[in-house]
Amino acid sequence: MKKIVSIVGARPQFVKLAPFSREVRKTFREVIIHTGQHYDPAMSSSFFRELGISMPDHQLTNGGGGQGRQTGLMLEAIEQALMVEKPDFVAVFGDTNSTLAATLAAAKLGLPSAHVEAGLRSFNRSMPEEINRVVADHTSTVLFAPTAAAMEHLGREGLADRAYLTGDIMVDAVQASRERAEGRSDILGRLGLTSNQFSLLTLHRPYTVDEPAILKSLLEALAELEEPILFPVHPRTRKTLERIGYPFSGDDGTVQECSDGTGGSRGAHGVAEAKTGSLVLTGPVGYLDFVCLQSHARRIMTDSGGIQKEAYLLGKPCITLRPETEWVETVESGWNLLLPPGNRNLAKRIREFQPSVTQPAIFGENVAARMVGVIRDQLGVG
Repeated sequence: MKKIVSIVGARPQFVKLAPFSREVRKTFREVIIHTGQHYDPAMSSSFFRELGISMPDHQLTNGGGGQGRQTGLMLEAIEQALMVEKPDFVAVFGDTNSTLAATLAAAKLGLPSAHVEAGLRSFNRSMPEEINRVVADHTSTVLFAPTAAAMEHLGREGLADRAYLTGDIMVDAVQASRERAEGRSDILGRLGLTSNQFSLLTLHRPYTVDEPAILKSLLEALAELEEPILFPVHPRTRKTLERIGYPFSGDDGTVQECSDGTGGSRGAHGVAEAKTGSLVLTGPVGYLDFVCLQSHARRIMTDSGGIQKEAYLLGKPCITLRPETEWVETVESGWNLLLPPGNRNLAKRIREFQPSVTQPAIFGENVAARMVGVIRDQLGVG
């Protein structure tokens, strides 16, 4: 039986891996390498359990550090693991440093590889993710494009001969996760939330969260919405929140008091929770809990590329707190509003945003099966 190695390291990749892995294992032996890019248990191992993914066969320890150091350490460790496994094919996902390191390692060893979610372009080269996407596409053997726009980007870069319009694997992932979340998650009750009576906020990109003044200004603008905003805090974002005085839990579960005297408490859900105005800050939540929150939110506000897409697939209005997006189709369809964090009328624009009445199916269907079918053809497996 031929062997496929799937390489992941961050939350969005774990989600994409779930339907891909289930389909791959119908035909191939799969080995999973976890680069360790997300090493917080709430951002890593819990996803494997909740999504029903086999635990990694190789668990690397390369999270943290600067961009270059992290990528370099992962490149060396992935290369060693691939030399041990000697796979017939390598699958990489998304646009993280794990994607870049995995693609380079496979290319340098002469191993054929597929890039899941190829052809995305924000055309903002200041984003590390944009560099990772471009390099991954130009060094992978097979490119799985999620949309027609992605195919056009690949064609303009001379990559049409290795590109396949498969659709977006998140179609499969969100459908399965939503069904599982509705049956297993009780997070609305634990947080005291009412369906469609709160907004959901996520922030993690460096240009949004690393500069204290920018983050503070953004959160103050969002508070003008005067509605409950649930904010599960990414580990990267937490550091800046602590610097600007927003209440947040310490490692022991205690809550630091905000400079204005606003306190917080450990909620019944077991995740430290703090309130400041209309914002409710919690630690990272499990994936099924997060899907449940997305499904029941009034709107989703984010700087994440993946969550923009999840919002669309769940039929939720999305406000992307960035000046650009990889998912231009969601904006063109009228379901995604681009709004840079420094917009002076941010709260007003959010209140007034209403999605289109119709929502076109722009991301395809049965996507994992299409991808594995291409790999079978590449390897001559019937």
